[in-house]
Amino acid sequence: MAESTILIKDAKLVFTGETKSVLIKDEIIAEIDDVISEENVDKVIDAKGMILSPGFVNTHTHLSMSLFRGLADDYDLDSWLNDYIWPIEANLNKDYCYIGALLAAVELIKSGTTTFSDMYFYMEDVARAIDEAGIRGVLSYGMIDFADAEKRENEFRENISLYENCNGMSDGKIKVFFGPHSPYTASKELLERVRQEANKYNTGIHIHVGETQKEVDDLVESTGMRPFEYLESLGLLGPDVVAAHAVWLSDNEIDIIKKYDVKISHNPCSNMKLASGVSPVAKLLENGICVSLGTDGASSNNNLDLLEEMKFASLLQKVDTLNPLVLPACEVLKMATINGARALGLEDEIGSIEVGKKADLILLDTNSVNMTPDSSDLCSNVVYSANGSNVDTTICNGKILMENKKLTTLDEEEIYKKARIAIKELKEMN
Repeated sequence: MAESTILIKDAKLVFTGETKSVLIKDEIIAEIDDVISEENVDKVIDAKGMILSPGFVNTHTHLSMSLFRGLADDYDLDSWLNDYIWPIEANLNKDYCYIGALLAAVELIKSGTTTFSDMYFYMEDVARAIDEAGIRGVLSYGMIDFADAEKRENEFRENISLYENCNGMSDGKIKVFFGPHSPYTASKELLERVRQEANKYNTGIHIHVGETQKEVDDLVESTGMRPFEYLESLGLLGPDVVAAHAVWLSDNEIDIIKKYDVKISHNPCSNMKLASGVSPVAKLLENGICVSLGTDGASSNNNLDLLEEMKFASLLQKVDTLNPLVLPACEVLKMATINGARALGLEDEIGSIEVGKKADLILLDTNSVNMTPDSSDLCSNVVYSANGSNVDTTICNGKILMENKKLTTLDEEEIYKKARIAIKELKEMN
């Protein structure tokens, strides 16, 4: 088959401010230079006046929960889960999760996210949606057993089946991790076996840890240990673990995270909305820990816009530490790009604009009121001024998924229609 080529002309590179042209051959960044010939190029994108960034990496979300956007606002996590989310989740099926994932994919593409890490249910149907959308995903099944041996076996069957059927799917864009939900919903036996299975399949682990004070207090009461101390005692921790939230951390837990090179997914909007607390991100970064960004699900955010998440991440650390110098724009942009890639074990493939890496790239249009004048450096303009609506073009694996703010792979109006029907049906069942 003939090689497919795309030339992005005269874009400003987000981290350096240099004006460069980028040649994409098939799925790879083949050349970066001041001037690149248009000869024999299939597609030329005039990017003058636009900012070129690596596609964003959302390291913790629940795509299908996009259906629950606005369903249970202004509650604490305990009430939110027990009284609203879990009851309606009991009525989910593969068709609802497929539609929810498609709806989320539209939002991700439109706001510049090209890679995400998802933990939820009916994940093979999520994989089907993501394959249609064309984005890159790391999928894990949310494993919850509440110490029930029969349920535990089912959870492993689900996650292993997901791995066997979907890992490497979609031209390698889909990978599968194990997804123990959390130390308070997964038994000691489940967590210990997750490490064994992750080693066996040579894959990663995605887990919620230390999200609320109640979670920590309950675990200390039952085990005498804080969450990361408990997970260390079970042998679960390692550089292949992505721990979402990590809000309530002791100094000893930070040492443990560093010791095992655990990757952290910071979810500031969800943590603020549920009043869970403030993760000590500045301190984690000072300790050389890899911190990436996640949105959590649209049910607790209420969107999947990683540009918005970047701004909140930076501002939250500044107000929490009373230091305006912490988490500057370029550092938080790295959290949303190369740190996210590193968290998912994909740093050799994505997360930066380099020859030989996958062409996961986005263009941001600066010709808009919130980006004018662009008097600051590009990182600052992107992090503090931009939002998802400024994304003009989204490319994943060398394929254009959106151009001139128009999707090329998905019919968004049809997806909106089906999503509205789905949540109406789910609410009527409750």
